[in-house]
Parts: sequence; C-alpha cells; structure tokens
Amino acid sequence: MGNITKIVLTGGPCAGKTSALVRVIEHFSSLGFKVFTIPEVPTLFTQAGMDYLTRNKGFFYEGEKATLEIQMMLEDKFTRMAQECEEDCIIVCDRGTMDISAYMTPETWEQITRAVGTSTPELRQRYNAVLHLVSAADGAEQFYTTANNASRNESNDAEGLRIARSLDKKVIKAWTGHPHLRVINNDEDFDKKMNRVVKEISDVLSLPQPIVDERKYKVEVVGDVPDDCIESEITQCYLLGEPGCEVRLRRRAWQGKVVNVHTTRKRISPKEEIVTERQINNSLYEMMLALADPERQTIHKLRKSFIWKGQYFELDFYKDWLDGLVILETKGITEHKSVKFPPFIRVIEDITCSTQYYNYNLAKKR
Repeated sequence: MGNITKIVLTGGPCAGKTSALVRVIEHFSSLGFKVFTIPEVPTLFTQAGMDYLTRNKGFFYEGEKATLEIQMMLEDKFTRMAQECEEDCIIVCDRGTMDISAYMTPETWEQITRAVGTSTPELRQRYNAVLHLVSAADGAEQFYTTANNASRNESNDAEGLRIARSLDKKVIKAWTGHPHLRVINNDEDFDKKMNRVVKEISDVLSLPQPIVDERKYKVEVVGDVPDDCIESEITQCYLLGEPGCEVRLRRRAWQGKVVNVHTTRKRISPKEEIVTERQINNSLYEMMLALADPERQTIHKLRKSFIWKGQYFELDFYKDWLDGLVILETKGITEHKSVKFPPFIRVIEDITCSTQYYNYNLAKKR
C-alpha cells in the first residue's frame, strides 16, 4: 500500500474548483499518483430533489444529516479502495464535511454531528489539507457567473454577489483551525490561481518546491478591521534541529479551540526546500517544548485574518518585547501584481525580502 493523502478543494461560489480538479488530476497523475475525486455531495442531493432553501425544518435537518453521512461514507469507501493500491494515492474531495456547517446555525450543526456520532474537531482531522479558492464575487466580479452550475442558488446581480461573498467567509470560518488551511487568492491571470493549487498540494506531499518569499509589510492600523475577520492567538517557538533545518512549534487558539502544529523546513538547494507539517496533540506539544532552542524566545501574537477585494490577508499584532510591531502578510500574489491594501492599513515599509523580520530571526535573543 502506498501513502494516502486526502485533500479538500472548497471555496465560495464561482471560485474555480471544477477547473482546479481537472488541473490536479492531470498534473499528479502524470507524476505517478493515483488520483481519486469525490463529487460535491450537496449538488448530487439537489439534483435528486433535496431543497436546501426549504422552510420545513424537519426536511432540512434530515437532508443535511444525510448529506454529512453520505459525504463521510464516500470518503471512507474511497480510502479503503486507495488502501488496495500499490502507488501513492491522492483523494480530492469537491468540498468536505465542514462545508456543510456553513449553511446552518451552530446549534443545528452540533445536533447533526452528535446524531451522526462525530464532532467538528474529528471532521477537520479527516483531511491532510484544505484549499479554499476565493469566490470570483470578491475581487474578480467581472468573471462571476452562475451559468456553469445549474444547482447554484445565488443570483448574478449585486445581491447575489453579496450572498456569495458572505458564503465565502462562512466556509473559511468553518475550516479555520485546520493546520493546513490555505486560501487561494483571485488573480487577473486565472492560470496562476490554478498553479497555486498545484503548489499547495505539492507542499502537502513534501515534494521539493521553489523558495518563494511571502509578501510582507510593516504597517500601522489607522481604521477598523472588518468585524467578520477571524481572530486567533498564536504562540510560536523554535526547536533544536539538524543543521540547515528550521523546526517550528506553533499553537493557535481561537473561540476556545486549540490546534498545535509541528513544522520542519529544510533547504535542499539554494532555490528549493521541503516543508513538512503535522498536527500534534497537547501532550506531545508540551513534551516538545523541552527541545526549545535556548537562543530564541517564544513569540506571541494576535492574528486577524480576512479577505479584502479577493485577496487574503493575515494581520499580526506582536506582543511582549515586540509590542507595537504589526505585520501584514498575504500569499499567492505574484511579484508583478499589486496588493489591494485595505483603507484601514497604512504601509510603513515593504519587508518581503528583509530577513530581520522573519519570525525565526525575530525570536533570536539579543
């Protein structure tokens, strides 16, 4: 049996998931992987007669409960099939279990997961990575259309765009806490958006990737950050490791939930690196703290994550000895594409290539 990697492709309406699935199948099949794709279950249910907009609460509950059950069953069946394959397998889910939660109240979701015998943390752990493609309704409105999906309920007008943007943010919130949630920005060049999907999956598979600097800016906040941003507390420390290898231990806490991630970043050439991430439990996290690098301090920061004009941002407010430092970061924006800075942000300095602002170097004791 080869290795099995399970990926979720999700996002708001008209985000490019169908095109991304085709690209993933072609690219990784050519590399020798066996690629399985699991269809979008809500679309299958809608075509079969389910009405997710019904006001009949009993009908809605049974339909959503059945959607979750079938989603899990399909994933489990394909996993068993993959276990019989000799080559490495990738299972790509066109949306995953947590997507379902974005379309109901937290109370109804809690009732359904309890009835099915699972929970939100267990559902998130079913996947190695979650790739969220931002809806064209946010930042690429000229490309937004409902014509390519007969099951889509959002209209192609101003109100439809508003609903699509809202759904986009709800889906991101549903998956927040997964250790490998990656948000794929819109791009004027759609092909670059698709290439980012391939790159993120390659990272999960620990395939060598070109070293790319993330766009980072030292900023000042001069207005109100959107209310629908996701706030989380991040604790980050570095562990002792072999030469040329950076080992990071990160704890992210939000809304009473905690996720711990162990990351190893190893350069194999001046232009390539391999990044490996894995989620660990609280006990192992506490044990690993004993391996902390004595030459580096633990970093504490408040992160506010949000989408602005189709681009995904992470705004970090540093604490303790770094109090006052605020860094804005966005991923997946090509070198020659402009960043759509929100009006509540004033850029002080572009620090994309400034090594002194790398967290690894910020943590170094003076």
